[in-house]
Amino acid sequence: MSETSGSRVPRRVVTALRDGKSVFASDGPSPNVHHYASVPGMTTSVVYATAAPPRLPQDEAETAPPRLHVPPAPGETRLMIVTFPPDTVMASPEFDPVAADAEQREFIPGLAERFEPDAPGMHRTDTVDYDLVLDGEIWLELDDGATAHLRQGDIAVQCGTRHAWRNKGDRAATMCFVLIGGAPR
Repeated sequence: MSETSGSRVPRRVVTALRDGKSVFASDGPSPNVHHYASVPGMTTSVVYATAAPPRLPQDEAETAPPRLHVPPAPGETRLMIVTFPPDTVMASPEFDPVAADAEQREFIPGLAERFEPDAPGMHRTDTVDYDLVLDGEIWLELDDGATAHLRQGDIAVQCGTRHAWRNKGDRAATMCFVLIGGAPR
């Protein structure tokens, strides 16, 4: 990740094919990054997206513009980076869940609507997700309350089940998610 305007944003390097030769189509900050005003320390970025099936070589068009619908359709993919602040941020008396919901619905459409109002953070998508902890530590919570404590370098494979991410630590945790759209049974 790189520093841009004082905020950490993912650097994205994308290759393409021009005149039969591999080239760098872009190299710079991901264009789809949002630093949440209502959830201090939270950042989301959909870094890249593919259609179903991905066509190779990819063209040089932007695949992940701001406000892209996050959950992919069957066969589509999304690459997403999320920084989760400690849960104490949401437990603060200053935290405004209505503002946080509105901001998430604007910047992670399709995903924000899946968060359950009566069970904050809990959600389910029709995706297989490869989830890698890039920095910090985080807890994966399932609907029965079972948890798995994940640290930097750990990977979870989320298979379309109801879950939530909890940061019980005292510093931010950054994760990389690869979402692959699936078809429900």
